[in-house]
Amino acid sequence: MATTSETGHAINVNKFLDLINFCKGFGTQYQPSKVSIQIPALENTYQQAKEAIDEIIRQNTAYSIAINQRALLFKDNRTLSTRLINAFEMTDAPDATKKDVKGFNRKIQGKRASAVKDPKSMVDGVATEVPKTISSSQTSFNQQVEHLKALVALLESEPSYVPNEIELKVSTLKNLISQQNSANEQVSAAYTVLSNARLMRDQVLYGEGTNLYNTSLDIKKYIKAVFGASSPAYKQVSKISITASKKR
Repeated sequence: MATTSETGHAINVNKFLDLINFCKGFGTQYQPSKVSIQIPALENTYQQAKEAIDEIIRQNTAYSIAINQRALLFKDNRTLSTRLINAFEMTDAPDATKKDVKGFNRKIQGKRASAVKDPKSMVDGVATEVPKTISSSQTSFNQQVEHLKALVALLESEPSYVPNEIELKVSTLKNLISQQNSANEQVSAAYTVLSNARLMRDQVLYGEGTNLYNTSLDIKKYIKAVFGASSPAYKQVSKISITASKKR
């Protein structure tokens, strides 16, 4: 789903097309000497901007798919971890090892050994209510994989851990870990491509020098100079508001 800011960029591109159509409508009266605001250049700028927006949509979709696929792989981690410690309780492992297994289960569950007294966290200078601090809950996807790896290593080290259930076997768990690692890598790769696409979009629309935003200002200046500030022609284009990115 597009964010409000992403939608704003697309609106800017659509408004730029409106500007181009007005310029074409002026016919031979629109004859700027500046190449960047001549009709062919305007159409090229619009095409580049449109392609940049379309690429964002494609990469945002790919990123969302990667996120959703990863969520499916991780959704049963907590339930699985609980089953594993219960199965491990039935082994001949020393109490110390069982305690270690429970410790990794607690991390997978996102629980602390002791409660957090201050439930507030500062986000961009604003106090925000959170159930647990991010660093202590350790529930990020990468950390979950590491905790599960450590848990499985303990299970594998115990000779008496020989469950009959396929989903609890060490080989099955290692395969799950491999899939989860791959899912994390795919999400990271998809995010990188999306981020680069956004950088390209920002350059085409708002970057230094000739860009969609600056060009829209030049169009209005030219029409104002040619037709006059109080002319119907200038009033047409002056109403078309293309906003600058807040990052500029």
